[in-house]
Amino acid sequence: MLLAIDVGNTKIKLAVFEHNTLLQKEIAASSDWKNAVDCIVKNFPNIKNCVIASVSKLNKEDFIEEIVGIKVFFITRETKFPFQNKYATPNSLGIDRMVLACGAVLQFPKKNRLVIDAGTCITYDFIDEKDNYLGGAISPGIRLRYESLHNYTAKLPLLNKEIPENIIGNSTIQSIHSGIVNGVSMEIDGFINSKLHENDNFIIILTGGDAEFLAKRLKNTIFANSNFLLESLNQTYQYNHND
Repeated sequence: MLLAIDVGNTKIKLAVFEHNTLLQKEIAASSDWKNAVDCIVKNFPNIKNCVIASVSKLNKEDFIEEIVGIKVFFITRETKFPFQNKYATPNSLGIDRMVLACGAVLQFPKKNRLVIDAGTCITYDFIDEKDNYLGGAISPGIRLRYESLHNYTAKLPLLNKEIPENIIGNSTIQSIHSGIVNGVSMEIDGFINSKLHENDNFIIILTGGDAEFLAKRLKNTIFANSNFLLESLNQTYQYNHND
């Protein structure tokens, strides 16, 4: 039994796996990571191993001190991955993006893959059918766009995300919803279309906290899975321990 932990900038996601079966998933604020881990470990006393990917300041030693009796595998850039990293600045590539690329290669072999992670930021990662990681793009996520409009203007309100009524908003509130939600959807479709014109044998994977919110608004056929990063953590662990 394996505990997979994704430590993000604002949230921590935890999942318990029995081989490839996800048994339970929890989401908590990153500041509350100790309570979240303790709760999972108490509910699943048979957990023997833990795999962690972190983009925050939390490190392996923090978890080793907290998770007594469980072997911790902390993913770094030195971890074995099933792709060639062709990024021009490989040491700046986020661990979470490397894990997503790993999952895409292992789940969808011999395909061109575009992984779109719609979270705090929207990241795009392209891995070709020869398992070369070629790069991608990073843009602000939905919540960041709402916050930016509010924080960097004098009068625009801070709104929660909402499906816009129309493409043309007939009020300031509807204009904000349209600009952000339709803007993100068009951005994603545009990025997908640009790669589809260049490649066949192609799969698009949409994941992240806003995956379900966006999935029905995209014109392209996608594989939407909000748990893809957690599943990829499980697969990265197996890839490194099944020799």
